[in-house]
Amino acid sequence: MKEEFLHYLWKYGLYNPDKLFDNDGNKIIVKHPGEYNRDSGPDFFNARISIAGTEWAGNVEIHTRSSHFDNHGHHNDPAFNNVILHVVAENDKKVFNSKGEELLTIVIAYDHALYEKYYSLVYNPYIIACQDEIKKLDSILVHHWLNSLVIERLQSKSELILNIFSETGNDWEETFYRLLTRYFGFRVNTEPFEMLATALPFRIIRKHADNRFQIETLLFGTAGMLEEGLFKEALADDYYRDLIKEYRILSAKYSLQPIHGWLWKFSRLRPANFPTVRLSQLAAMLSLAGGLFSKVLEVTDIGQLKKVFEVTASDYWDNHYVFGKKSRNISKCTGSQATDIFLINAIIPVIFVYGLNRDCQDICERALTFLENIHAEENSITEEWKAAGIEAESAFYSQALIQLRNEYCKKRKCLECRIGSKLISMGKKLKDQKDLMLEP
Repeated sequence: MKEEFLHYLWKYGLYNPDKLFDNDGNKIIVKHPGEYNRDSGPDFFNARISIAGTEWAGNVEIHTRSSHFDNHGHHNDPAFNNVILHVVAENDKKVFNSKGEELLTIVIAYDHALYEKYYSLVYNPYIIACQDEIKKLDSILVHHWLNSLVIERLQSKSELILNIFSETGNDWEETFYRLLTRYFGFRVNTEPFEMLATALPFRIIRKHADNRFQIETLLFGTAGMLEEGLFKEALADDYYRDLIKEYRILSAKYSLQPIHGWLWKFSRLRPANFPTVRLSQLAAMLSLAGGLFSKVLEVTDIGQLKKVFEVTASDYWDNHYVFGKKSRNISKCTGSQATDIFLINAIIPVIFVYGLNRDCQDICERALTFLENIHAEENSITEEWKAAGIEAESAFYSQALIQLRNEYCKKRKCLECRIGSKLISMGKKLKDQKDLMLEP
């Protein structure tokens, strides 16, 4: 048995209160289980219990066996001297705190159907352990949990965003530029795109916002794609030669150091996703006077926001995918699917974190509204949930389902998941519909 299961029983009162007695046979009444502590120290702070008319306030420590109190070194730790109750599954030894006082130890009594349900979920072979039962629960319960998870997912991205914000000297435009550039890599080229954004600061690009060709020059040159020998067939290409000439001037002016051109990956990518095409599209986005992030913050409608990021590569790329090789003539637009990916993974999280950082609830709410108005993602994770009977209505819910699957289902945190927690609390049988509402 895992200790976390006993934590769960104690937290939600899923034990038999009629079998709690002290060493003298006095009934123990739990007034409050305490505040769950996930850090060092006792498992529950500020609990309140009553014994023979006397109320005690203090901490509660929980172990599968009472001897674990000594095994974990708590008997020498003054932080455990205020433990008023030691809750265990097996009382195999008397234990004492660092003052030499014996701990009041009780064996928790519970319905073993709860443990059987817990075991069946935690050791289920499927990633979504409750996939056969989740559809039996009230949809309000599920949606309530998903609403919390989408906030959790956005907040989980705040550390990365705020780290970049700090690295850029608290410059939101630079931060946004780096994150946007990062997601242009579509996983395969994430690393070189990140390196490019670091090597070519946005403050330099901003000086050339009115000249798209110069922005392309800065991007292609600093990306190392103008290195001699990288695109041998492009040496007779006028556009390619013009880029090289222009970059010699700009790189000298700003002391730019290109990254290595061999870092970019082209294999196993659809031509439309080649980094050459993506860099030209990025240039189109960045050639916006006043700053891209400033424009984003002004937009309140999802349709307007999409238009900012639905761009087309420059004319040269109409009949090219790489330098020097002509292809069938077709305009290279970012496309609605790619735009949604940018919005979901980069743009909206930055808007949300910006709102949190500025303590502006309106901006945070706007970010959530944007998610609600974007089509749900279609990937292997959302397909798993669809098979389990849960279909995402929008990107708001697909993001929540991704968070649920990756951070709870995959890690078997069923006790921390409101859905898993509720299913375990019901044991083998589903209760009446009115009992299916999940506690926050």
